[in-house]
Amino acid sequence: MSIVRNSKSEAHRRSLIKAITWRVLATLTTMIISYFVTGNFVYAISIGSIEVVVKIILFYVHERVWAFTLFGKHREAKPDFAS
Repeated sequence: MSIVRNSKSEAHRRSLIKAITWRVLATLTTMIISYFVTGNFVYAISIGSIEVVVKIILFYVHERVWAFTLFGKHREAKPDFAS
């Protein structure tokens, strides 16, 4: 029997699987909506295929921008040697 850990110690593999399953769910949702809007299965698949690639690229760029943004980051306290 495995031990359930708190969210602070979530395994990288679990995070990766969650990201993949979320992307699959989101893309399928886009395809279903596209089908209802266009009434064309080929268009729906095409839109979903483009969407999945574009959103992965946009997510990566978004993460890189946030990596360089100071908003919400804690600054390390510098030792005060004057005292």
